[in-house]
Amino acid sequence: MPRVWEVPVHDSTRVRDARVAAREAARHAGLADDRVATAELVATELATNLLKHAGGGRVLLDLVGPPVPAHGDERILLVQIMAIDHGPGMPDTAAALRDGYSTAASLGAGLGTCLRIADDFGLHSTPGRGTTVMARIAPHRDHDSAGPRSEPPPVRAGGVNMPLAGGEFSGDAWACVRAADRVTLLLADGLGHGPQAARASSAAVAVLRSVPHLPPAELLRRMHTVLRDTRGAAVAVAQLDLGAGRLHFAGVGNVGARLRDGDHWQGLVSCPGIVGAHLPARLPQHQERWTRDSLLVLHSDGLPSRWSPGPAVETPSSLDPAVIAASIVRDASSPARPVRDDTAVAVLGPRPPDRLS
Repeated sequence: MPRVWEVPVHDSTRVRDARVAAREAARHAGLADDRVATAELVATELATNLLKHAGGGRVLLDLVGPPVPAHGDERILLVQIMAIDHGPGMPDTAAALRDGYSTAASLGAGLGTCLRIADDFGLHSTPGRGTTVMARIAPHRDHDSAGPRSEPPPVRAGGVNMPLAGGEFSGDAWACVRAADRVTLLLADGLGHGPQAARASSAAVAVLRSVPHLPPAELLRRMHTVLRDTRGAAVAVAQLDLGAGRLHFAGVGNVGARLRDGDHWQGLVSCPGIVGAHLPARLPQHQERWTRDSLLVLHSDGLPSRWSPGPAVETPSSLDPAVIAASIVRDASSPARPVRDDTAVAVLGPRPPDRLS
């Protein structure tokens, strides 16, 4: 089930809490001792930076799959550590990543060291709006090159999952899998909150992983059968045919979906209903073109329906999709008005030619 560790960081005592949460998440993912220590170091530095530069914020830890879907990677779990704030922002992110840039009373590691020791790293900051920093820790240091791999697709996926009021489990879940030339992104919102809602959304993810070759409408029908003994869930499924450059979409319930093509955004419409309880007799499957500039955002109803894309989506190829997702949530909330429900945002976007640096 989607276990999430959320640590509000508003005083120095919470830095230790972030480190402990990182240790728990890394152990939960089955990481070796050296990788656990890496997760602890990154979480400590990011929490310290929140206090020193932003006046506080939150550290969010989640277990996610690799950002670039590859055959055989479905069961690999990475610890994703996200630091999100509504502070003044960084006027020069490049300077923050240089060696020697550190904060007083910190470990002296700095963001530059976090970049080097993490397997994936992303940073986006907007003056006056805040900063989002993301690091992922894999079971092995070079997880992308471990063993034979098929040619990676020209897309990558990422997301963020925030439970309501710091709950242990989120009723939302997302996943991205690949089967041959098809990359499928799913987001499920289990009815209600807590473990039972998480059980429903996790069941939807399990169906996707078992039959990832099926088209979206057929996947939803399979999920409907499996989810009958759960609370049910709203589910959206988007499947990209890499060879044809076409995106196929089908959804049931109130999971939002927006597709960007160039400067134009359009909503992808789901059918009313609940997967596992009330499935429409007819499930329309929409088809849209996918280009090198396309960006897909799926989100649960914890995100306001009128959310604004914000600066993070202006150059999607330069940002990790998880950073884009977290920035969307940050810009739609505030310290005084946090997320109003379990909130998950998943993004599918272009993959740059080289690893982020």
